Amino acid sequence: MFGSWGIGELLIVLAIVLLLFGAGKLPQLGRSLGGFISEFKESTKSKSKDEQAEKSQETETE
Repeated sequence: MFGSWGIGELLIVLAIVLLLFGAGKLPQLGRSLGGFISEFKESTKSKSKDEQAEKSQETETE
């Protein structure tokens, strides 16, 4: 994802984020983002399990 970005570009993006949100908001922003990612992963895993269960029930009834 960041393979083509250099250190300079990443530092500029970090500086812009600091200016927009402030240093005090960054930990809260990180926690919110982390919570969102973990909930998203959990929901995709449960959906995948549900789909597999439906497929196995369909093959059993045939």
